[in-house]
Amino acid sequence: MKKVSFFKRPGTWVLLALMVGVFLLTQSIGVALVFLLVFGIPLYFMEDLPAYATTADKVGKYIFLLICSLIFIFLITPILIIIPLSFNAEPYFTFTEGMLSFDPSAYSFRWYQDIFKFGMLEPEGVTNWWSDMWENATWVNAARNSFFIAIVSTIIATFFGTLAALGLSRPEMPYRSAITSLLISPMIVPLVITATGMFFFYSQKDIFPFYPDGLAKTYLGIILAHATLGIPFVIITVTATLSGFDRSLIRASQGLGASGTTTFFKVIMPLILPGMISGALFAFITSLDEVVAVIFLADVDQRTIPRQMFSGIREQISPTILAVATILVVISIGLLSALELLRRRSERLRGLAPQ
Repeated sequence: MKKVSFFKRPGTWVLLALMVGVFLLTQSIGVALVFLLVFGIPLYFMEDLPAYATTADKVGKYIFLLICSLIFIFLITPILIIIPLSFNAEPYFTFTEGMLSFDPSAYSFRWYQDIFKFGMLEPEGVTNWWSDMWENATWVNAARNSFFIAIVSTIIATFFGTLAALGLSRPEMPYRSAITSLLISPMIVPLVITATGMFFFYSQKDIFPFYPDGLAKTYLGIILAHATLGIPFVIITVTATLSGFDRSLIRASQGLGASGTTTFFKVIMPLILPGMISGALFAFITSLDEVVAVIFLADVDQRTIPRQMFSGIREQISPTILAVATILVVISIGLLSALELLRRRSERLRGLAPQ
């Protein structure tokens, strides 16, 4: 059934009027929002049922949508609640009376400014302010380490994950199930176990060229660890893309005289590119949020944003952590939106969705 616009339904304006009436009677925004949640959100997503649908069918559909809405709000509220808290003018992890009454003086950007000033030698200095911030600001250094490690590890994970997926997608590949299980095991095995194994392996001396003391407490060791954790996501997404791949295109390309390299870059890669980018974004998010492996392997010079947040919670509780978390949430939302767009593009290319 075609979904009718929510604002064109007969009961919409009655619902909004009732919500305004509830607010006027109770003088509480919270009660009005609860009323809107219980009655408005399920009705907004509820499509028109067939004419033969009974009252029980309509009530059941409504209850189902209400339960889904409550579950969604239960999952998303802990994430979204940090956004207004990051603008708190007071150094508290709670809503003040001024914030609840929407007093402008109760809100401030001080914690976002603290991201750039914390750790500087002269936070209020005029000369050499940018160099001081870039070299000494604690959060800036952590962000620089995080993005550098995430970008390099994502490139490595995408390269090796795509190669593994291409090999595992071939029907003549022996022991495909066992090899796939082994390759995606870093995503299944508890992370503390994986990080412990990496620590003992990377701490071995005189087995890594150019690193006589081992790879622990080095950028290379952390990058390889993050790449290991990101490869399973690339394998899964690229393998899912290859599941609908028409191999007759490869035979047609070879029949026309194209080499293996030309076939890959001109035929295979354009079709699996959405899966590769999706896997790369997942690997990037995984690296950006990883803290357990960094705790085991990193030194002070390789401290990342999650490691700095973990230390901040233990050593000095500051709402600056909420400001950083808000920025990470915004970045994650942007990356997940890009993933959704790539998924739709992949479905269109594979003929699973209308053009």
